[in-house]
Amino acid sequence: MNELVSFSLLCFTSFFTLINPLGSMPIFMTMTSELTREERKRTAWKASIVAFFAIAFFALTGQLLFRFFGISVNSLRIVGGVIFFMMGMDMLQARLVGLKVARDEVKSYISDISITPLAIPMICGPGAITNAIVLMEDAVSIPMKMVLMGSIMLVLLLNYFTLYSSSRIIKLLGPTGNNVLLRLMGLIVMVIAVEFFFSGLKPIVLDMFPNR
Repeated sequence: MNELVSFSLLCFTSFFTLINPLGSMPIFMTMTSELTREERKRTAWKASIVAFFAIAFFALTGQLLFRFFGISVNSLRIVGGVIFFMMGMDMLQARLVGLKVARDEVKSYISDISITPLAIPMICGPGAITNAIVLMEDAVSIPMKMVLMGSIMLVLLLNYFTLYSSSRIIKLLGPTGNNVLLRLMGLIVMVIAVEFFFSGLKPIVLDMFPNR
């Protein structure tokens, strides 16, 4: 039971910090500035739904793809740890992690920005995809797999409400509050990155130097 609780906390915190709804709010507001309140609501909902199915797809099929291409999960842990660490470093320095769209390009995305670039790659980015594949490998039981999928769904539901309420949240927190939250989440991402890196490196090193 304790293992399941620990795994659920890891799933939720890692996906929440990597998807980073609070860091996506300014970008979302810029890209939906010409939409009505109802259109913004639909855009946030569609983006969250598309991102959920994309992350779930990689969580369920990522291991099969790895076997097909001969890629080990431990290698992904190492690469994922490097990616997470770089993302965490940017967040720790209060730099927004996500797609930056110039103002003169915003109108060209209005037609269907909910799929790209909002859902992919802003919400469902390389960090979230890597995290889903690695955690699915660690989910050795059906309850753990259900916890993983439920955590993804919960985080993306929170992402929807965060994006939908973005204008009010940013106004409430202010620049200082946003920077503090980004730094806190960046620190968590960097801790997760170190765990992922060494959990992938240890089996590889042990295979290189087997006990004699």
